Amino acid sequence: MSHLDTFDPKPDNADVMGLTKTVNTKVAGIRLSENIPLIARQADKLAILRGMMSNQGAHEQGNYFMHTSYTLRSSIRHPAMGAWMQKFQDRGNPSLPGSVMIGNDSRHPGAGFFESRFSPLMINDPESGISNVKVNQWFTEDRFESRLNVAKQLDRKFAETYNLKNVRAYSDMYDDAVKMMKSEELKAFDLDAEPAALRDKYGRDRFGQGCLLARRLVEHGVRFVEVSFGSWDTHNANFTRVPELCDELDAGMSTLLADLESRGLLNDTLVVLATEFGRTPDINANDGRDHHPAGFTCVMAGGGIRGGQVFGATDERGDKVSD
Repeated sequence: MSHLDTFDPKPDNADVMGLTKTVNTKVAGIRLSENIPLIARQADKLAILRGMMSNQGAHEQGNYFMHTSYTLRSSIRHPAMGAWMQKFQDRGNPSLPGSVMIGNDSRHPGAGFFESRFSPLMINDPESGISNVKVNQWFTEDRFESRLNVAKQLDRKFAETYNLKNVRAYSDMYDDAVKMMKSEELKAFDLDAEPAALRDKYGRDRFGQGCLLARRLVEHGVRFVEVSFGSWDTHNANFTRVPELCDELDAGMSTLLADLESRGLLNDTLVVLATEFGRTPDINANDGRDHHPAGFTCVMAGGGIRGGQVFGATDERGDKVSD
């Protein structure tokens, strides 16, 4: 995500800003891009971290570094934040997953070197819910239990011979899946239970509906939810694509913050907007911005974070971290 066209604009430097203008926010002295006016109205909730830097300038490596705090390597896979939380704090709701990843991200670090039971539940489309959890009418409970028992009998000798964590995790996966299928808490994944007006406010796109699903999951005790939002690689037509992407970001994130606050959940829920690096102050020949790990912005809100503050800074061009 371009920090200059969102949370770290440089209104006094037209050369780096291109077509992007700025707006005042609810907090005196903090200006944001005109691309995110709804978020600007909630600046009193935000801690804007403008002093971010990374040593990784490629997407996969930068993404992995931000998720795990380790550089990507071929010899080991490190856990992401949701796996760490579940490992040391267990699940918030025993019949729902410990963490959920909403979006299409096949390269997500997942549980890393932890057991597979600490992996997030992956949901591609937030409006589709969880597939294959409803049993067909002809497939009775007795048939279901019978087949599970047959599977356990076939697996028993192998499991006894190889009493290892990855083998145990395979059995645990079945137990967790069955528990979730039978749980009343599955209603957390049903976005149709929400008023149409609220769903419209979040935005009828995957990011907006993903934010809404995240709020529902947090309400039901899921400790960690991640909503991915790609397509920010604006090497071309930055000043056309970024406003389009910001429309989705602005609606989804601003509504999420207001919704959490109205339900008394914001103080206990940390919302983090993170990106693997920023984009260059220099505008290239294709009216785009290239990869830029030397200085960029992330944002935090809720969870005890003091809002209405900017932490750190980049220089007058948005090029390198100056504070």
